[in-house]
Amino acid sequence: MTSARKPNILFIMADQMAARCLPIYGHPLVKTPNLSRLAAEGVVFENCYSSSPLCAPARATVMNGLLPSRTGVYDNAAEFPSAIPSWTHYLRQLGYKTCLSGKMHFVGPDQLHGFEDRLTTDIYPADFGWTPNWRLKQERIDWWYHNMTSVLQPGIAEISNQLEFDDDVAFQAVRKIYDHARFDSDKPLALLASFSHPHDPYAARKVFWDIYNDADIDMPRVGPRNQRDAHSQRLYEMSAMDDYVVTDDDVRKARHGYYASISYIDSLVGQLLDALKATNMLDNTVVVFTSDHGDFLGERGLWYKMSYLEPSAHIPMLVWSPKTYKQRRVKEPVTLADILPTLADIGNGKPLALARVVDGRSLVPLLEGQKENDEATAWGEYLAEGVVAPMYMLRRGPWKFIHTPTDPDQLFNIDDDPDEITNLAAGHPLAAKFRAEVEAKFDIPRIHAQVLESQKSRLMMFEAMKNGSLFPWDFQPLRKASEQYTRNHMSVTERDLRSRYPQAPDIENKRVK
Repeated sequence: MTSARKPNILFIMADQMAARCLPIYGHPLVKTPNLSRLAAEGVVFENCYSSSPLCAPARATVMNGLLPSRTGVYDNAAEFPSAIPSWTHYLRQLGYKTCLSGKMHFVGPDQLHGFEDRLTTDIYPADFGWTPNWRLKQERIDWWYHNMTSVLQPGIAEISNQLEFDDDVAFQAVRKIYDHARFDSDKPLALLASFSHPHDPYAARKVFWDIYNDADIDMPRVGPRNQRDAHSQRLYEMSAMDDYVVTDDDVRKARHGYYASISYIDSLVGQLLDALKATNMLDNTVVVFTSDHGDFLGERGLWYKMSYLEPSAHIPMLVWSPKTYKQRRVKEPVTLADILPTLADIGNGKPLALARVVDGRSLVPLLEGQKENDEATAWGEYLAEGVVAPMYMLRRGPWKFIHTPTDPDQLFNIDDDPDEITNLAAGHPLAAKFRAEVEAKFDIPRIHAQVLESQKSRLMMFEAMKNGSLFPWDFQPLRKASEQYTRNHMSVTERDLRSRYPQAPDIENKRVK
């Protein structure tokens, strides 16, 4: 950073937003004017991947830069240990005010992980209830596994569980920006606004639904039956996708709702940008946008995530700070593990020595125009439901390699085969090379045993906690109402004046002498 003043950081996360469904990655129909403007002026990473395509493990990697086997955050019900530094700790050490508004799916008693303020609760539980069980060999856990209701019941909803949540996330984040400008402007702000959309169910408000016509909605490019590999078939069965007849009309309406939800998120991004502009903070703010994973949206007859195939694993990543980083598009593969070192370096203004080695690397050199490395590797590790053994991804250049011991390996040339129709692994020398790299980097039998032990312990503990009284880990937002608005330990005039932005003009020179 060239400025002597540390930049503010606005980090925006969507949930289940596939890169291929955004116009900045070539989608011809979806409308995102705010994200498109940021991309036109910012740095777009064309090949960003979810490190672990499921909510909690992906978001833990966002925070700590580590793959799941190094933290124990294997799935959506695994505790994120407090002793692991997050980017928030580094930024706080650098003098930042750190604040979270929205979803991060932290499991365990620590619901802050370095955030000084947290403005909302989470939309999902913080306990061990959603622990998968590999010993069941993919037997369905009906009370929390995905099913097809989202696909078969899309449509207009003026309020829903997720709309209520994301409305609040945006409101609280906007108010935080105004509060920072009024009361804390002596410190830089690092604000994470993390939304739940466009995650299913595929319901949206009429104002966003009506942006699109059913007849215009594009259909999946890969058919439902003939392109399903062993892992994809497991996902199909795990989410009971054959329990209902799904028509083309169902698919089209579900995708319609998904696109409408993307436009809704874009409108919330606009609200945040407007607040930064109104408070004169925008010019000194680095905006980062990404998602935790994507969504199949009917490709191969599949929905949701939990796969390293492109619709599930390829996610958006853009960084906007036009006074610092020139507009460009970066092809080099990157992952969510790169966020911690990147934010630490942005906050420090130069490379920051980290307290522990992470699995990501700083993207600041790429932001600054460094030549791309053709041998750069994006690694992924998945240890949750949908597999029965550890699954790994390696992305290098045009190549993607996927390995799990229970299934045939997969090798795709993404440049030549963007829909991953032709698996080249059988007999290809690169497949053997990449498999050797995966097995050298990860002690798969040891990791497998650790996951099974963790699952067994957490399943027992969740059942035990049903007995007796329960103290929940779910975050309880603190509302310091006694410090809001006007109270009798404040000067009414002083409070009214300080709470304005911009500040009112000084009138001392008008005082009668």
